[in-house]
Amino acid sequence: MKLKEKILIAAKETISIEAKAIANLENFIDSEFAEAVEKIYKAKGRVIVTGIGKSAVIATKIVATLNSTGTPAIFMHAADAIHGDLGTIQKDDVVICISKSGNSPEIKVLVPYIKDFNNLLIGITADKESFLGRESDYVLNSYVEKEACPNNLAPTTSTTAQMVIGDALAICLLKLKGFSRKDFAKYHPGGSLGKKLYLRVSDITAQNMKPRVSPETSVTDAIIEISEKMLGVTAVIENNKIIGIITDGDIRRMLKNNTEFKNLTARDIMSPAPKTIDHDSLAVDALEMLEENKISQLLALDNQTYAGVVHIHNLIREGIL
Repeated sequence: MKLKEKILIAAKETISIEAKAIANLENFIDSEFAEAVEKIYKAKGRVIVTGIGKSAVIATKIVATLNSTGTPAIFMHAADAIHGDLGTIQKDDVVICISKSGNSPEIKVLVPYIKDFNNLLIGITADKESFLGRESDYVLNSYVEKEACPNNLAPTTSTTAQMVIGDALAICLLKLKGFSRKDFAKYHPGGSLGKKLYLRVSDITAQNMKPRVSPETSVTDAIIEISEKMLGVTAVIENNKIIGIITDGDIRRMLKNNTEFKNLTARDIMSPAPKTIDHDSLAVDALEMLEENKISQLLALDNQTYAGVVHIHNLIREGIL
């Protein structure tokens, strides 16, 4: 068998094993899971997520997801906790402890201290009969039949399962809190993701010139307006209302059908009823409209008054597309 074939087989086997294990997790989502989510939702404190080894890595991801979706969370490494970091846990905090076996030495040392503090303890483990399983107030079952590792040793499927359980917790809490796109934007102000959540059409139009002609403007002057404003389009305005649009495409079609056009006006070649968007809409909504209608520009409105142009190149430049 060629090396490339071996690689493809191994990759597909890994994905198949993990996919089946994740699908099976649905069977473990029960009333205990619901009660655990409810306890977190009603808690006055934060969520402390802890673990050891690869489970600690998954814990950091769960913490990041919780924080970004409106549930305050802190990561506490299980080994560091028993060497001075137990002070991280405050009176009203809920502790989530992650361990596949539920019997690692650090977990056995840490759990009794958490219990002594009278904090609610939620265990995420593949063995409900383990030390962690027995000592937890609520157990979230992350059992997997086998690791994707052919030796059934390297944490692969099990850590994926832990992460999915954490995602399920976070999304349940997000929905209970009514966490909206606007809330999400507060926690993700940077990068293209942030821009998708806060950048508005008005932010785009403010960067652009504002091409406009009247219905009686000559085609020659309309072409000049389109060229000078460098957006490949101009709005046709009558009585302060948009009645049409002229694009580069309209100009090309006009030139194809008319050898003589000096007597033509904007009204003669414009496209009526152009696609428009409110200037207060999100830029990502403008992108959706452009893609749905297979066009490159939208006219923006402010209280039904022409406010400018959004070009798909603007969205590309901003990293929205």
